[in-house]
Amino acid sequence: MTAAEAPAGGGAATGTPRRVARLSYFFPAHNEEANIEALVAEALETLPTLAETFEIIAVNDGSRDKTGDIANRLAAAHPDVVRVVHHNPNRGYGGALRSGFEASRYELLAFTDGDRQFKIADIGRLTERLQAVDHPDVVVGYRIKRADPFIRIAYARTYKLANRIFFGLRVADVDCACKLFRREALEGIRVESGGAFFSAELMNKIRQSGRSIAEVGVPHYARTAGSPTGAKPSVIWRAVKDFWGLRIRLWLNRGSAMRRGRPILGGD
Repeated sequence: MTAAEAPAGGGAATGTPRRVARLSYFFPAHNEEANIEALVAEALETLPTLAETFEIIAVNDGSRDKTGDIANRLAAAHPDVVRVVHHNPNRGYGGALRSGFEASRYELLAFTDGDRQFKIADIGRLTERLQAVDHPDVVVGYRIKRADPFIRIAYARTYKLANRIFFGLRVADVDCACKLFRREALEGIRVESGGAFFSAELMNKIRQSGRSIAEVGVPHYARTAGSPTGAKPSVIWRAVKDFWGLRIRLWLNRGSAMRRGRPILGGD
């Protein structure tokens, strides 16, 4: 196995990471009018310490509040670094992440969610790990102490166990919304899911393709505004269907299963 899937250390940063050359940072936002302005301000302040050149991409996923209007205003105020992708109607979490990947232009791609449960500065933990001597293709965060209600934590533990048993995916926190990718690691990767299984399908196909995955602990903060949607029954049911669809297709014909879905970087 080429994937380096064991968590690295206790998650603490070892110092100020060396700046990377170019970094695309994106986040999905669905009804995040209370968070988006502060998140973009945080990114504008922090990303210059992490990358020599960067871009910020807000994916407004069919929001019914003022998220889109605020995002447009921020892009107009910072046209060189802030861009917006709008969905109408809502495409779901996986669809929003897909648009972020497709819109990203630089050699490194990172994302968090739009709910401010991660700090932009902690992307530095991922860029630091990426520059280690083993040169991993992907660095994924795992939440050191998850700041979520018990029901979400219970779902996550069950989901992690299922991915380990049925896919052999030994990632501590597959749905942690703090991830960093080398562009070349995503080339040729196709993802079919448009819902909550998107991240797990992406991780599973990256692993199946022999790319290396490293892990770093990151702090997780309680949501202070807006409402989460990940624990809705409809979201869970869609993820279950996508999970078993991929598992069965891999059993039947691995090559065909790996070719299903759209390229993660867009194109044909």
